[in-house]
Amino acid sequence: MKYGEKNIKEFDIEKDLEIWENSHEKNYIIKITLPEFMCLCPRSGYPDFAVIYLEYTPNKWVVELKALKLYINSFMYRNVSHEASANEIFDTLQKKLQPKWLKVTADFNPRGNVHTIIEIDSDKLERQ
Repeated sequence: MKYGEKNIKEFDIEKDLEIWENSHEKNYIIKITLPEFMCLCPRSGYPDFAVIYLEYTPNKWVVELKALKLYINSFMYRNVSHEASANEIFDTLQKKLQPKWLKVTADFNPRGNVHTIIEIDSDKLERQ
């Protein structure tokens, strides 16, 4: 197994998702695009592909980008639905970073004539 495969397959969210202290007090938005997301359909096992858009206003913490890349790539070996993967990413970042605001958008490539976009916005969740 090559070192990259090993890093992805053995990724442990509790110890490997590195976060750094936010050294800025002002509000600002971090936008991250992850254009090569892949997971496996829980029913068929076929690959599903998406672009994941992350946006957040940090509080005390920011996510380290290499660790985020490994976390996102760890989905490629997992059988998980569109909804479950987007919600897991949101919940993980919400728990680890405790940002002032967080939005995750998962824009999945069409498959079988169906195009799915999952959007989770912490501001909209609070209003419900």
